[in-house]
This record gives sequence, structure tokens and C-alpha cells, in this order.
Amino acid sequence: MANTMEPQSKRAKLDQKKIGTHSGTFHCDEALAVFLLRNTDKYKNSEVTRTRDPAVLATCDIVVDVGAVYDESRNLFDHHQRGFTEVFGHGFETKLSSAGLIYKHFGKEIVANKTQLSIDDNKVNTLWLKIYEQFIEAIDAIDNGISQYPSDLKPRYKSNTHLGSRVASLNPAWNQPISSEILDAQFEKASLLTGEEFLSKLNFYANAWLPARDLLTSAIATSKNTDPSGKIIVLDQFLPWKEHLFDLEGEQQVPPGQAIYIVYPDDSGSWRVQAVPLSSDSFESRKALPEAWRGLRDDTLSEASGIEGGIFVHASGFIGGNKTKEGALKLAQTALTM
Repeated sequence: MANTMEPQSKRAKLDQKKIGTHSGTFHCDEALAVFLLRNTDKYKNSEVTRTRDPAVLATCDIVVDVGAVYDESRNLFDHHQRGFTEVFGHGFETKLSSAGLIYKHFGKEIVANKTQLSIDDNKVNTLWLKIYEQFIEAIDAIDNGISQYPSDLKPRYKSNTHLGSRVASLNPAWNQPISSEILDAQFEKASLLTGEEFLSKLNFYANAWLPARDLLTSAIATSKNTDPSGKIIVLDQFLPWKEHLFDLEGEQQVPPGQAIYIVYPDDSGSWRVQAVPLSSDSFESRKALPEAWRGLRDDTLSEASGIEGGIFVHASGFIGGNKTKEGALKLAQTALTM
């Protein structure tokens, strides 16, 4: 009778999936794609086969960045073929590289696994989109030769420190020894490099960026107890609110243009009132603090505003300060009427 109890190491080897990608010089997109796949349940701990031989690629469980075919049903994820126009969607129009393709299909699972959230949790969807916007879209664009700026603008300086450049530098130089073994070993370093950066971004957005969004959403809801108009948002602690506010407005979760002033404590124990800008990167405000207060400080500001505890109002009127929460809130409320 045959022994069906195979050694554990042998069974693990038989169960191990194989990821195929191209041999030769490697790039940021497939290095990241391989890392991402190795962080899915199905392809965890997979080995990588780097080749351009179709017969060998056919033995792989999934193929990325080689083969001239994109077919999810067959686990083929290349983007070099004529006629390929796949984009991420959700408002993103950049042509995908293998990194974007793998992230589009497997990214939610990876985000859910790393954050220990349900894949159906709305936070997973929010992070999935944010990581694409802030990290992966640039990799897609660079790999596909899409300029960040109009072609008639000449860059004022060169940048060779972005992730793609750092991955490229791991390829052997023209006058260094080169072999398939050397390239494969360097590819593993490149994949780890891209993965560490991906995980760093995900950690930031999951554990710092997303909690700020939740706190702002809560503050918007409770601030109407102080100001029913919704024009003044009061934060119990400082947090990076600007990007989130415009995101929430864009998603129609709060009325666009409604918020005018944000009131929050600073690190000295005083309070600030900051005018909401016209856009997240604008220096112009929806309604700057009154001209009559601008550039004034301390008692002079208190006298001009009629509000005790004045500290300052910036010369441009985009921000001001008061010693107390009540004073800062009064500044905001008075400014609305002026």
C-alpha cells in the first residue's frame, strides 16, 4: 500500500505557486507586482520564474509584465501589447502598468489583510483608492512613459531619487558582471524595496491619514451643535483636515463650499481659527478673516475685534489666534457677519 503521508516540506513545495515575469533588466512595476502578489492569500510565499520563454511561462500560475496578454480569467497580466488601454477607473485615467493591474485586481485583499479589516469595509475601499492615487499611479505613468507635465514644458531639474530610479539602479551597470543568477538576486532586492515603500504608505494612510478623516467627519457632525449653519467646524485637537474636507465635499458627504472656518487648539494651549481655502492647494480663502483685523496682535487685536484674548491675525487673513476656545469661536462667528 502506497504511503500517502508525504513529508511536510515536500507537500509545501508542491503547493507553492509560481509567479512568472520577464528575465533581463527589471523595472519598478513588475518588482512591485510580485511583492503585491506575495501578500495575497493565494500567492503567498510564491517563487518567481524570470523568463521570456512562452513554454516556461505557461507552467506558471500567474504571469505579470510579459506575454503580451491581459486576461484576468487566465491569470495573465501584461500591458505592453498593442491596443492595451486599461486604466484603474474611479476617475483615474492613467494607463496601467503591471503594478497597477495587479493592484486593481488584488489590492483590496492586500489592504484588508494588512489592516485586519473586512474586505467589504468602506475603509478598505477608501485606502485602496488613496494608495493608488498617492503611490501606484506614478509607477504606472513612469513605466508607460507618461509625462507628469505638458510636453512643451522643460523640467527645471532632474530627479533620480523616485522609486523607479532606485529600482533601476539595482540592475548591474554596463561594466559589472551580469548573469541570470545575478539579475534574479537583484530583482528580489528590488521587489523588497518596492514592497517596503508600499507597506510604509499603507501604514501611514491606515493609521494616521484615515483616523484624521474619521475625526473630521465626527467633528463636522457635532459642530452643528455650536454653529447650526455648518460654516464653522470645531476640532478638539489639531489634525490634518484640509485634504479630507475637500475629499468629503467631492464625495458629497458634506455640502461643497459650506465650511468657512476651522477652529482648533494649537500645541501651546491657545486656539486657532483658520479660513478654508478655495481648494486644497490654494492660498486664497473662501472668506478670509476681516481686513480690519489683519496684521494686528494681542491687545490691539482684542480692541479692534471686541473679543478678549486676541493673539494675532495673519496679514493675509487666512489664520488667527485667541487664548481660549471661546475666543477663537467668537472670532469665527463675528468674521462670518463682516
